[in-house]
Amino acid sequence: MNDTTRRTIIQGAAAAAVLNSRVSRVLGANERINIAVVGAGGRGTNHLQEYCKLPGARVAAVVDVNQAAQEKASALVERESGHKPKLYYDMREAYQDKEIDAVSIATPNHWHVLSALWAVQAGKDVYVEKPVSHNVWEGYQLVKAARQYKRIVQVGQQSRSIPHKMRAIQLLQEGAIGKIFMAKGLCYKRRKSIGHTPDEAAPAGVKWDIFLGPAPLKPFSQNKFKYNWHWFWDTGNGDIGNQGVHEMDIALWGLGKTAFPKAVVSTGGKYLYTDDQETPNTQHAAFDFADGTKLEFEVRGLLTLGEGGLAARGNIVGNLFFGSDGVLSVDGGGFQVYKGEDRKLEMDVKAQRGPSDTGMHMDNFLSAVRSRKHEDLRCDVETGALSAAYCHLANISYRMGRRLAIDADARRFVNDADANAMLTRKYRAPYVVPSKV
Repeated sequence: MNDTTRRTIIQGAAAAAVLNSRVSRVLGANERINIAVVGAGGRGTNHLQEYCKLPGARVAAVVDVNQAAQEKASALVERESGHKPKLYYDMREAYQDKEIDAVSIATPNHWHVLSALWAVQAGKDVYVEKPVSHNVWEGYQLVKAARQYKRIVQVGQQSRSIPHKMRAIQLLQEGAIGKIFMAKGLCYKRRKSIGHTPDEAAPAGVKWDIFLGPAPLKPFSQNKFKYNWHWFWDTGNGDIGNQGVHEMDIALWGLGKTAFPKAVVSTGGKYLYTDDQETPNTQHAAFDFADGTKLEFEVRGLLTLGEGGLAARGNIVGNLFFGSDGVLSVDGGGFQVYKGEDRKLEMDVKAQRGPSDTGMHMDNFLSAVRSRKHEDLRCDVETGALSAAYCHLANISYRMGRRLAIDADARRFVNDADANAMLTRKYRAPYVVPSKV
């Protein structure tokens, strides 16, 4: 054992000892749940806005590596709720606060599991953005931790709380289009070139080392920071793991799949642009199941038209389900059922205006925090881990350049050491997801 490995183990054990010494307080029936929001960028700002609207929540702390984002978040919370939250650069300091009941995570993807895992070990319940994981292995480590520490962990796949999507899935399960043989997820979301940005010193007030966390230490550049981190393999998963994971989740939900497929193949590329982006802007993935059913998925970041009843009206983000008796299409605007040989439109349900999708999903999270039953969650961590895993399986096939056979029970590729190595990553100490949670 070398010095670096020994030091990492010691640091991990010390951190676990500190975190495990913290236990969540007992909530009164009408007491508001104190929440620390981790990550105050675009999505994190939305978290702050939604929690400030919910009577059962109180934003007690904000964690961000960027001082400017901290100050903006603090002003928002004070304006909306009348109090100033505590501010932190390092989430571990916030997790030591016994007044914090729950953590809401809106960091870049590569931080999702570790920030949630540390919170769970500290006795906090967790709402974590999608995709729940940056790779397959760590997602299931978080599932283990949630069960071991008896924590409530909701994943921000809010389609599970949207009434018309819940109704569409119910109809599929009731046989509205007969026996389903295939689902297709569509992520046709326009993405323009990010261009080139040079390596430079991190701006004042930005803790770049903490931002990188588990990822390799590399120089700062603007493209690797705000939002565009999605398009780098170290920190993001491309659009299949960004917007696409929502549609992947709906496809699995509608098909009734709760396990891995038997094979995956994914092709595509980054077309037209010469820029800093590493992930594909055009991608097709196909998953085969032992029962003969199929799941297909497409990412198109360039100009495109609609498909299968989902009209060309800018971004086309939704799902198609194909059955023996017809087709069901569903997106943010509603769902449609087409039946028979002439594909007659038999049902056209529009989305109803009401509370925000995220707000409804967060309210479900708060309810489960009070009930202490993870079964009450609409998107428990195990559901989120599966949806994220399918995105990761597709990306592994794309990066390996070949079809991959899968042992669904073992959640591993068959006789393929190179592909199996991509089920996890090399973590940068001390930001390590432990093998034993």
